[in-house]
Amino acid sequence: MVTITDTAVLETSLRPSGHLRTRLRIERIVQAVLGLTAFVSVVVTLAIAFSLLRPTFDFFREVSFVEFFTSTTWAPLFRPARFGVWPLVTGTLLVMVIAVLVAVPLGIGSAFYLSQYARPRVRAIVKPVLEILAGVPTVVFGFFALNFVNPELVQRFYPFGRVGTFSALAAGLVVGMMILPTMASLAEDAMTSVPDALRHGGLALGASKREVCTKVIFPAALSGIGAATVLALSRAIGETTIVLLAAGSNPQFTLDPGQAVQTMASFIGFAGIGDLPTGSTGYQTIFAVGSLLFLITLGLNMISVRVVRRFSKAYE
Repeated sequence: MVTITDTAVLETSLRPSGHLRTRLRIERIVQAVLGLTAFVSVVVTLAIAFSLLRPTFDFFREVSFVEFFTSTTWAPLFRPARFGVWPLVTGTLLVMVIAVLVAVPLGIGSAFYLSQYARPRVRAIVKPVLEILAGVPTVVFGFFALNFVNPELVQRFYPFGRVGTFSALAAGLVVGMMILPTMASLAEDAMTSVPDALRHGGLALGASKREVCTKVIFPAALSGIGAATVLALSRAIGETTIVLLAAGSNPQFTLDPGQAVQTMASFIGFAGIGDLPTGSTGYQTIFAVGSLLFLITLGLNMISVRVVRRFSKAYE
């Protein structure tokens, strides 16, 4: 038979100690701080979206959707004004494609070398040097493209015609250099997370290191590599300073990388520092183009989530 004294002793023994109560309190505080951080991120994203809605709505009260999405002439600050956004879209896609063609192969190759081939001493030197590129200001990249890449490389070796002071090719090449550290670092993390048992199993079956890299590690790390690629796409689309300095500010509907172009991000940067009257249609174009850029970036992030879920694999 359990007495009242025995019950009190049992409750006292089950009560957490002072050290455990402190740990639980700290855990609750950390959880609240992390939850608040996630909540702030969501609030900031929603605030950006809502800040774009009203000016964009006012813009489309003055300009029709048909003209905005079908016309190939973009001259919002001239008379008569033309509001066809396709020159900005094609300029953005042109720079983005060139940048991805530079960053993705070099990034995956660098990740393979650092994670599978490089000796620890070489890796300790090469990886920090590669990541230094991530800390270089974009304005430095822009002047590098303007003063070296375009005159010394693009103008000399472009085979499809004459290249002027500005070109989408120079901008795309340097944007690719800028996003290369991000691509390489994320791809290497994805490859490093592949269990060693898969590598050793492939080698034990007689596969060469190259075959293990391409047929074992690459498929196993495909979700991380895909997410890194989409993140690189998002950074390339949103880059402003490099494109503004290297590609120029000539919005023309062209797929020739040797021509000067204007991207959506560079237009926002260029028009945002001008003397546009607040509330005018020319001023509202900034928000309309920003909304389109926001939707494109959102779509890329949604694709990234689907890619990660589609190709993700769990290992024990």
